[in-house]
Amino acid sequence: MEERSDPGKRSYRMAGRIEAAEETRRRIMRAAIELYSRRDHDSVSLQDVAGQAGVTVQTVLRRFGSKEQLLTASADLATSQVLRQRSTARPGDIAGAVENLLDHYEEWGERVLRLLAQEDRVPAFRAITDRGRELHRDWVEHTFAPLLPTGDAVRRARRLAQLTAICDVTVWKLLRRELGLSREQTALALREMIAALQPASAGG
Repeated sequence: MEERSDPGKRSYRMAGRIEAAEETRRRIMRAAIELYSRRDHDSVSLQDVAGQAGVTVQTVLRRFGSKEQLLTASADLATSQVLRQRSTARPGDIAGAVENLLDHYEEWGERVLRLLAQEDRVPAFRAITDRGRELHRDWVEHTFAPLLPTGDAVRRARRLAQLTAICDVTVWKLLRRELGLSREQTALALREMIAALQPASAGG
């Protein structure tokens, strides 16, 4: 008598294959993020990504179709990781927000600066950096909402621009890399600049 196949076992095997395929996809994207963190766009090939991920170039192409599509998917993955980390900052907690920001820049700052240095010649990078600027501004507006004036749109826009500038990656680079401040002193410098904009300070 012919033995019937077990639908439950088939479903289990199918789920396992889907999970394995998704893990391969994530491994390829993580490899791309790592390589782009250390090299310029023109110096990263699909062969490099495949070797870093431990797969073949054909596997990379099956999963993503092209280098540009891989770059877009990898940027989405990196953005989701950044958003999870940055979203833990509590509105109005200046010290906590500064520590959150520095956690982000200590891990991602050099990568962001590498993207910014290439955005004028790599359209895919321009899309990533433009999105990053938008997300950064939204984070500043949400996190420092208690410091933003109400009832005066011009004054509020100026204050938001000031806070966005203070929290920019280029300020972190200046303080940490070019001027050589420790992380502790960088945090203090940022807190002092932000505190000077609090509603109780003079000038408005």
